[in-house]
Amino acid sequence: MNRSILLTLALLLVQGISLAQLERKLANADRATELTFHAPRHINLLTVEPLDKKVLHFAIMHTFGPVSGGLRNLYGLDNGANIQFSFEYAFDERFSVGASRSGRDKFYNLFGRYHLVKQTESGSVPISVSLMGAAGVNTVDYGFLQEAAPTFSERSSFAGQLMVARKFSEKLSLQLSPMFAYFTEPLPAYLIEGEQQLYLGLGFSGKYKITGKSSLTLQWIPNLNSDLRNNLGLGIDLEAGGHVFQLYFVTSQNLNEQYLLAGGNGSPGEEFRLGFNVNRIFASGRK
Repeated sequence: MNRSILLTLALLLVQGISLAQLERKLANADRATELTFHAPRHINLLTVEPLDKKVLHFAIMHTFGPVSGGLRNLYGLDNGANIQFSFEYAFDERFSVGASRSGRDKFYNLFGRYHLVKQTESGSVPISVSLMGAAGVNTVDYGFLQEAAPTFSERSSFAGQLMVARKFSEKLSLQLSPMFAYFTEPLPAYLIEGEQQLYLGLGFSGKYKITGKSSLTLQWIPNLNSDLRNNLGLGIDLEAGGHVFQLYFVTSQNLNEQYLLAGGNGSPGEEFRLGFNVNRIFASGRK
C-alpha cells in the first residue's frame, strides 16, 4: 500500500515537472527575435534594432574623400572626413530619442525611434516594424553672403523613415526603409545638390553573418522623385569588446537622413569613399 502511494506521488511529481517545462517553452516561444542587426545604425541608416530600457547608444560616423584620389591622397584620407556624433537614449524597449551633429553644414538633428512590432522567434509575428522622425537645422555662419543670412526656419529640414525588417535565419537579415526628407528652403548656399523641397527614397539594408561576431553588409538608397544619384554602401560589421565597428565603402559623403536624399551621391566605381562607424552601448540605472 505504501509502495502504491509513493509510486503515485512520484508520477504526479514527474508530470508536474514536465508541465512546468512545457509552460516555460511556450512562454519563451514568443520572445522577440534578437540581433536582427548588430547595432541601431547600419552603415548610414537607423534600423529596427531596439535599445534596452535606460540604455545609451553612442555612435561616431566618418566618411572620407573619394578613393579615386589614389595613393598620393591616401585613397581619400587626405581629403578629410565628414564626421557625425550621435547619442540615443531609450526610455523603454519601444521608445528612444537622440541627437546628432555632422560636420557638413554643421548640421544638428533631433530624432526619435518607436518600435511598433517586434518579430518573434516562433514566427507568430514575422517582421519587425519601427518608425523614425527627425528635425534638423544647419548652423553655418552665412555672413559671407551678399543677401541676408537664412533664418532659422529657412535652415530647418525634416525626415521620416518606416523600417520593416525580418531576420530570415541566424545569418541573413533584410530591412526595407521607405523614407522622406523635407527642406523648408533648399537654398543654393547649402551643401546639397537638390533644389526640391521634398525628397522620397527607398532604403534597402542587408546583413549576412560570416562568423559569430562579424557580418557582410549592404545598403542601397535610391531616390524616387529626383534625378540625383543613389547612395550605395558595402562593408563589414565587427563586434569587439562591447563595440560594433562598421567598415564600408560608400558613394555619399553625407551622414544624416536629410542630406543623404538631397545631397550629391557619387557613382559606384568612380566615387567610392572609405567610411567607418564606431557604436558603443552604455547601460544606466543598473546595479
